[in-house]
Formats: sequence, C-alpha cells, structure tokens
Amino acid sequence: MLLASSLFFITLVFVIWQPRGLQIGTTAVIGAIVALLLGVVSLDDVVEVTSIVWDATLAFIGIIILSMVLDEIGFFEWAAIKMAKFSKGNGILMFIYILLLGALVAAFFANDGAALILTPILLAQMRYLKMDPLAVFAFLMAGGFIGDSASSPLIISNLTNIVTAGYFDIGFWEYAKTMFLPNLLSIGASITILLIFFRKDIPKHIDVQNLPEAHSVIKNKTMFSLSWYFLALLLGGYFIGDYYNLPVSLFALGGGLLFLAISTYFKASKPLEIIKGAPWQVVWFSIGLYVVVYGLKNAGLTAYLAVAIDSMAGYSNTVAVIGTGFLAAILSSFMNNMPTIMIMDIAIADTGREALAYANIIGCNLGPKMTPIGSLATLLWLHVLAQKGIKITWVEYMKVGLVITPPVLLVALLGLI
Repeated sequence: MLLASSLFFITLVFVIWQPRGLQIGTTAVIGAIVALLLGVVSLDDVVEVTSIVWDATLAFIGIIILSMVLDEIGFFEWAAIKMAKFSKGNGILMFIYILLLGALVAAFFANDGAALILTPILLAQMRYLKMDPLAVFAFLMAGGFIGDSASSPLIISNLTNIVTAGYFDIGFWEYAKTMFLPNLLSIGASITILLIFFRKDIPKHIDVQNLPEAHSVIKNKTMFSLSWYFLALLLGGYFIGDYYNLPVSLFALGGGLLFLAISTYFKASKPLEIIKGAPWQVVWFSIGLYVVVYGLKNAGLTAYLAVAIDSMAGYSNTVAVIGTGFLAAILSSFMNNMPTIMIMDIAIADTGREALAYANIIGCNLGPKMTPIGSLATLLWLHVLAQKGIKITWVEYMKVGLVITPPVLLVALLGLI
C-alpha cells in the first residue's frame, strides 16, 4: 500500500506542478510505466484497465472533435451572444443565462468541452463588455462550477459517467431517466447558491448594446444550419445504440469524425488542424492515471472502501446514498475524480450494491469542485484562463469551492432517494 500510494501521489504532484512544461498526459504515462516496472501493476492489470476505459476514451475524443468543429463555425459564440442579449442588460439574468448555457454545453459536449471551448468565449465577451475584475471572477467561477455540477444528465456528459455506465452495463436511456431529477436539482441548487454567494459582485446592469449581432459571428451558415439536424440525429443515435447494446463511442467518435468530414466538404474547418489541436494529452492522462491507481486497488484500497460502503448501507438506503456520494466527493477532491470513479466502481461492485453507482457518479462529478485538482475539467479550465492572463490561486478557488460544493452535492444526492 505504501509503495502504490507513494507512486500515485508523486504522479499527481507532477501532474499539478508540470515542471519545465511537462504535460499531464506524459506524466501519467511515465507513472504507469514506473508502476509496471515496480510490480505495482501487471500487464494483465493494464489490459483490465484498458477494457474499462477504452469506450470512455474514444467517446471523449469524438465529443471533443465535434465540439471543436462547432467552435470553428461559431456555434458556441453565437449561443453566448444570444444568452447575453436575452438578458437585456440585467446582470442577474445574464448570470443565470450563462449558467444555463454552461449546463447545456456540459450535458451534450461534456464538462471538458465546456472548459476548453466555452471559457475563452465567455472571457472575451466579458472583457468586451468591460466588466470589473470582481464581476469577471464571479462569472468565471460560476461558469467553471456549472461545467461539473451539470455534467451528470447523460452518459456522454462526463468521462466518469461513461466509465461507470460501461462498468455496470447501464444503458443510455436507463441512465438518463435515473439522473434526470438529480441533475435538475444540482443545476437549480448551483444557480441559487452561486447567486447568493456572488450577489455583491454581479452588476445590476450590463450594457449589451455593444455586443455584435449573434448571426455575425457565424463563419459558415450552411454548416451552422446542418449542425442542428446533425446533433438531433446524433442524440437519436445514442438511444438506438442503447437499444442494440452498442458502445457509446461508436456514435460519439463516429459522429465526431463524420461531422468533421462534412465540415471539410463545406470548407468550414481544416481537418488536420482539428485533429492536431485535439487535447490528446487528456487521453494519455486518463489511461496512464487509471493504470497508476489500479495499483491502489491491488494494495487493498477497494476492500477498505467496500467495508465502509457496506457499513453505511447497514443503516439505511438514505445513509448509503449520501455517504457514498460524499465519500466519492472527498476522495475526488484530493485524488482527482478520474482515478476515484474507477476505485469506487470496483468497491461498489464488490458490495453487490450496484444502485450506488449513481451516487458515486454524482460525488465524483461534484466533489472535485472543492479543490483545483479535483477534476480534469478544472485543471483544463485553469490552464485556459492562465493562457488568457487570468490567474486564480488555490486559496481564491477553495474559498468558493469548499462553501458551495457540499450543499449542492447534498441536494443532488437527495434526488436519488
């Protein structure tokens, strides 16, 4: 346990530190190789991990490619301007509409897509509107929070969802039905609590007249019109795939590549630039870190967690759901939710209480908001902001995350009871 734990935390430290530009995916793969060489994991374990995460990884690539093409044609910028215009200059309404937009993007394009694509658009828009620094901070923090708190409604909304659905063989429709109410409660609680927390920083009036017309940012009108039909067909494809028990990556990756081909035909995007610009480091990160954390499973961590889950379930279903969700949340906040979801899935399977998988997902999606290292989406979000000259310290981040996350998490978990 000591060797496996030490290797995991050293790997995580280098992921956060990134000395001399060492990227997160490279660090995770190096950690996985060291784990293999030290005997913490075996080649059979690597094969087992691959069998667990391959669908999620390929689906993630497809969703990001789709998002990048939509970004190229101005889809998300159009949506952001529309939301701002709908507010008619009311700061509170703009705050709410931006959060709703973030929730929609997270639902259909994953929380990582929201972090990578929507964040720079919103930042540019706020600078264009000449908001003061406190208002910018409020909108950015809220946008970053909603990306994770609203990433539970569909299997494709988060890598953690795909991994768990695949592990427990949960269908697309079954998952969506179960998570509808918890996600709705999470969005409602997030908006309410964020409004209360940032009430003094949100301007009462914002001059939106200087914003360009939404249609002016569309770079290819043909692709923009086609995108609505394509997204509807793709969503239908997920449900068809569910009926025939097909992997979600077949439609996510297939749809992403098909949309890229269509956009290339209409000269709306450059395929090589899209493929090259995709966040491949995220792929290596997820696979590498999963291998490293599998060493913790071999060392007995999942057995300890299974005992804890069984103990909570001995009291009542309510205690089991809330306890599992908060256990996953706490582990995610300092371990990162990518390894936590797999470790907790294995522990839950060992207890035979598969219904608690949903509480695990909610905990792993919301809990990471307590710390900057909790989720990959937050790390990407901070990286995007740093590139744009916005530095958010750990203290600044945790002053918000530690206050807002627990009540939202509790409300979301109550939706499962």
